[in-house]
Amino acid sequence: MTDPISDPSTKDARVALVSGAAKRLGRAIALRLATDGADLIIHYGKSQKEAQETVAEVKKLGRRAFAVPADLTNVSEIKDLFAQTDEHFGRLDILVNSAANFIETPFASITESDWDRALDSNLKAYFFCAQAAAPALKSSQGVIINFADIGGILGWPGFIPHSISKAGVLMLTRALAKELAPQVRVNAIAPGTITMPGDPPEWQQDFIKRAPLHRTGTSSDIADAVLFLVNAKFITGHTLIVDGGRIL
Repeated sequence: MTDPISDPSTKDARVALVSGAAKRLGRAIALRLATDGADLIIHYGKSQKEAQETVAEVKKLGRRAFAVPADLTNVSEIKDLFAQTDEHFGRLDILVNSAANFIETPFASITESDWDRALDSNLKAYFFCAQAAAPALKSSQGVIINFADIGGILGWPGFIPHSISKAGVLMLTRALAKELAPQVRVNAIAPGTITMPGDPPEWQQDFIKRAPLHRTGTSSDIADAVLFLVNAKFITGHTLIVDGGRIL
């Protein structure tokens, strides 16, 4: 069991910003951090209703939370997101770059727009979020956790821009870990297939067949990994692969 992030009874709880936290995996990560005592900035793109629902869930856990919208492909909106974080809390301890897209792009029909959409959302946004967060994170001796996935390691036909963007996240993590050391630790998580409620079972079968643990991952598996890296004070520049052994 990891140590709690902070004592929920105090006013100086750690503050976490989770991008894409309105629903699915980002929401699960935000709720796990709140359970361990963090206050939250719930970033969302267009899912305002779901973001407010996540805020309500965080508050039920006794933590403070605010929902803040931003288009993370727009650097000026990224800067405003972190300015609002400072206005709400005056500090930042944890940045989880989890917002991303996952779009199938058959090789022969990939367009410049397809390429830019993958790289802007999955790589450019992570860099500029880290850049905007760095001053506050240095002050708090904080941590950045970037989300790659095993597509950035294996390479997936039909998902070339996506795979390239996630491979870039792996190197971005290493470069940021050197750039921001020793004040800020930077690590990444590379999940395999993660099952969320309502996901169709058909596309999961190949992963289950290939993974030695013969199952897909859950949001709890990933939230556990995030919490581990938040508390792992002697790990930086590392990519934690959470895939049931799929890449073996």
